[in-house]
Amino acid sequence: MEVTFNFTPNADKATRYREFIPQLSLLIEDEHEEVSVLANVSAALKECFDWFWIGFYLVRGEELILGPFQGSTACYRIKKGRGVCGTTWAKGCTQVVPDVEQFPGHIACSNLSRSEIVVPLFRDGYVCAVLDIDSTQLSTFDDIDRIYLEEVCKLVEKNIYQPHTTI
Repeated sequence: MEVTFNFTPNADKATRYREFIPQLSLLIEDEHEEVSVLANVSAALKECFDWFWIGFYLVRGEELILGPFQGSTACYRIKKGRGVCGTTWAKGCTQVVPDVEQFPGHIACSNLSRSEIVVPLFRDGYVCAVLDIDSTQLSTFDDIDRIYLEEVCKLVEKNIYQPHTTI
């Protein structure tokens, strides 16, 4: 099923997210395969917001491993507590970084990345993955992004990280 995302022309950021989320919900509502959903969520965010890099890192044992993404090549593995992604995993809360150069221990997968937001996804109360988004501009992300991207991640969690019953 092909989905075309439609938006109000010249809408502000909050309106764009409010229009995006129901359309994303329709895209993923009947799919529960982790890789497939994460791949399409990455693609949809890239298509609709055109950030530099968008993707998921998945908790596997004692590290995050690269999952589905849109953008240039990326780091394969990140230790818990390292960089913005590892810090998000360790703290279990969203990290909004206006200038990655100022973030202690930032891991530079690309020197083009200037600001970043990383949002945790949960399964059974534990972080199971993170959504990582990078911009080539400073101070791209703010509380509006945090609120709505956390909503996006809750939608993803509901689809793929919750038990499903069959009738």
